[in-house]
Amino acid sequence: MNEWSAGRSGFPPAYLDRVGSSFTDFLAATSPELLPGRRPVPQLPVGDIAPHGTTIVAATFADGVIMAGDRRATMGNLISSRDIEKVYPADSYSVIGIAGAAGIAIEMVRLYQVELEHYEKIEGLTLSLDGKANRLAQMIRGNLGAALQGLAVVPLFAGYDLDAAEGVSPGRIFSYDVTGGNYEERGYATVGSGSLFARNSLKKTWRAGLDRDGATRTVVEALYDAADDDSATGLPDPVRRLYPIVYRVDAEGAVRLADEEVAGVAESIIAERAEAERLSAGREG
Repeated sequence: MNEWSAGRSGFPPAYLDRVGSSFTDFLAATSPELLPGRRPVPQLPVGDIAPHGTTIVAATFADGVIMAGDRRATMGNLISSRDIEKVYPADSYSVIGIAGAAGIAIEMVRLYQVELEHYEKIEGLTLSLDGKANRLAQMIRGNLGAALQGLAVVPLFAGYDLDAAEGVSPGRIFSYDVTGGNYEERGYATVGSGSLFARNSLKKTWRAGLDRDGATRTVVEALYDAADDDSATGLPDPVRRLYPIVYRVDAEGAVRLADEEVAGVAESIIAERAEAERLSAGREG
């Protein structure tokens, strides 16, 4: 009698017995080879031959949080993709942005989305925002072996806290390191190759109590400033109609901003910078 015929209804026992509300734990018990962290670790550094996502920024505003990512992926000194998407909804009230080894990161996001959905179905309620942040930390920790060989995944996580006290901003942001360290950020955060330049931009433009339009401009401008100094971060591309992916999370849930809206913000920033350059050249002349 094999494993499949041993279970009721033709399924093995693990599929019918409740082993907890974690899909990752269930997968570890039934098909551990499908987990990214259980695969053989490369014996040599291989980071330069794998596409990497670059810059992600997030900022809180009065009613929630907003996250944006540029569209470029690099492989060493080459541009491997000009239109990659790096920001995804994790569930109805949270989003995740990826930086690092793109293939592993996207797989991790998909597993994380299933993890949150599985918990909600089993428990009948949504995991708290702190719980979501901690579950993601566990997944990142499971990828440590690959991270040490150049295949690191370092996401940015943000969401709307349904349990926030009255008078406290409901938008929250969490950053991570390759060991799974989990750190709550205040106001704004960045990750990826252009993160230093994006953070410097946010220091100048972000302020507490921004409305959602102001926060949208703030994160798009931060990506523009990062691309100005970091070759791995892509500028808005009006010719190809490629603009940052931007998600807003508030009481209405996680919503992706329309490309037309983001294009309008990006093009107004470009026009203002061009006008400033023209005036500066005129004064020098």
